Amino acid sequence: MTLMAIIPVKPLREGKSRLAQVLTPDERERINRWLLQHTLNIVTQTPGIDRVLVVSRDTAALALARSWGARVLQEAGDADLNITLTRTAALLGQWHVPYMLVLAVDLPHLTRADVEAVVQTLRAEPVPPQGRLVIAPDRERQGTNALGLTPPTGHMFSYGPGSFLRHLHAAQAQGREVHVVHRPGLARDLDWPQDIYLLRHVFPGLVQKAAYEQLRQSPSPWPG
Repeated sequence: MTLMAIIPVKPLREGKSRLAQVLTPDERERINRWLLQHTLNIVTQTPGIDRVLVVSRDTAALALARSWGARVLQEAGDADLNITLTRTAALLGQWHVPYMLVLAVDLPHLTRADVEAVVQTLRAEPVPPQGRLVIAPDRERQGTNALGLTPPTGHMFSYGPGSFLRHLHAAQAQGREVHVVHRPGLARDLDWPQDIYLLRHVFPGLVQKAAYEQLRQSPSPWPG
């Protein structure tokens, strides 16, 4: 029974736009490229994941994905993520793929054990008649960093601020069995400038520069 991991990727030159105040476009591209390679390295080695599909409108990201042996799906224009995932889930239905795992690409501390925890829960037997949803939220329990579904079709994707609860409620309304997975590697996403410390083990120089820029741009606590 096939499980396909879906990795949506923004253009490497455009992703992590919230870091623009502390990093240059070239620096953000380096980080985005590393994040994609890191995620591909994890999912291609995780037992229980049979195929990997990278979805992006960026030809550079798709070429990188192909070099890791992943399948690719090129988005048309600036497509909405939820529409893209709904279409992708429909494709998986046509391909008779019963398990779908959507994984965020901005998880610097993601490990194979983190992904295995979601995969094992998603693939546990028996599968309830109404299906199953396995979800891993971010640290604030607002966003969705991993979302596993069986079957892939029928779920209303609702990525964006507050998506964690919306995904839970949508699954519960369908009668799906719901599991929440809490793991640090799945919760610590690189979202805001203050999260840049998550990359200190890979880009110590960029982290130091970004920290300096944040300090320089912050209002002075001293009068005058």
